[in-house]
Amino acid sequence: MQERDTRLLLLMDDEPAQCRLVSAIASRAGWRTIFARDVESAIDLLGTQDGMMLDAILIDQCGLGAESASFISEVKDRRPAVPLLLMTSIGSTEDAIGAMRAGAWNYILKPVAPERIIAALRMAADKSMALGELYPLTEKISQPLAFEEIIGSAPAFRTALAIAAKAARSRAPIFIEGEHGVGKEVVADAIQAASPRAKLPYLKVNCGAIPDTLLNSVLFGHERGAFAGAFDRHIGIFQQAEGGTVFLDEVDKLPCDTQVRLVRLLTHGEIAPVGASHSFRMDVRLISASNYNLSDRLETGEFREDLYYRLNVVQLTIPPLRERSSDIPALARHFLGRMASQPGLRSLGITDEALIMLRGYDWPGNVRQLQSALFRAAVLCDRDALTPEAFPQISQTVGVPRNGGSAGAGSNDGIGVTLYEHDGNMRSLEEIEADVIRLAIGHYSGRMTEVARRLGIGRSTLYRKLADLGISDAA
Repeated sequence: MQERDTRLLLLMDDEPAQCRLVSAIASRAGWRTIFARDVESAIDLLGTQDGMMLDAILIDQCGLGAESASFISEVKDRRPAVPLLLMTSIGSTEDAIGAMRAGAWNYILKPVAPERIIAALRMAADKSMALGELYPLTEKISQPLAFEEIIGSAPAFRTALAIAAKAARSRAPIFIEGEHGVGKEVVADAIQAASPRAKLPYLKVNCGAIPDTLLNSVLFGHERGAFAGAFDRHIGIFQQAEGGTVFLDEVDKLPCDTQVRLVRLLTHGEIAPVGASHSFRMDVRLISASNYNLSDRLETGEFREDLYYRLNVVQLTIPPLRERSSDIPALARHFLGRMASQPGLRSLGITDEALIMLRGYDWPGNVRQLQSALFRAAVLCDRDALTPEAFPQISQTVGVPRNGGSAGAGSNDGIGVTLYEHDGNMRSLEEIEADVIRLAIGHYSGRMTEVARRLGIGRSTLYRKLADLGISDAA
């Protein structure tokens, strides 16, 4: 069957303004929206010609109240293959978890962010990633982490964190490269927290979520009358963050005129609001990130070479999760521990068989996808521990492991420590020792007395080894 160019969304919401907003956002992503004001009209629409062609259903939970679980169950009975998404307010996480147990595929916290709706619709429509676990949003669980709290012992990942920890103390712009979901924002947050600007403003902008026509105004501000609809003066993100830090995500999406303005800021420390005849001196630390290799875009002219080298003073490359699968057991236990504090969830373990299975999956959505898979499994779990059966689509993809495996097992690594080089030769003892110390620092959340005790050495010996091996205590 040939795929349609335009996908169809049913939105159940009784607020006209929000309907217009969601419809406009969905339209940008190639979706047509039909509307239902209440439960009865939504059920009636399911029986129409449009209702038979739905690609997703989006429901505002505020309009359902206590009826949400029963309504969702009825919709799932009538349209079991259609992803059902839920919009819920920040204080309604427990209700959202109940709705997911009834069959909702995903929930989006309000106030709605355009990039979140687009991402959720993209995941709902992307058949190559249509695993039921993949994208329940977990904003409530995400909290900034310090470097010593970031989970991961794979050498390439720890190298990136060590560079980030050193660069955090400087004024230099930092560019973070990596696939969707590898944790670029987590690293950016850790850089900000470890920098001398930690207590100063820290603002984030997703460049791909803002229309090109508005981006200059959002970033640099505008004067009254600068363009049609500019009834008041607007202070841009960079002025709001004076003295602090700005994180520009998806910087590869910057239009050409915005790139020119950004070059001026990085070269001369000046910005000029749209429509202004004057400029301002600014002191702002810039961290930027991209899901793509920007150097490839220099050849096509999509990205300015002068801007690339000004952004890329310090470059961090965050490896995808498939290249550090030895970190999955520690990540899984970390996420489950944080989820246990959420209303409606409880403390859960995870079996070795489940961990082995998760390590065998390719994770195209990386760490964010792993977190989402665990979240959905935790929501639906009625046991004390997650088993392979808690991840049905993943188990269908990679198979369920036989008993007797070990969660730390891998082709060439120990429990989070790589023993062999890519050519098959053993790594040096010094390199392995450095990885073991990094692993211990991360595992015990930077509590150096506990690290020393568990490694069987004194604190002074531990700090001497850190200095000899060139390891920061944030590494």
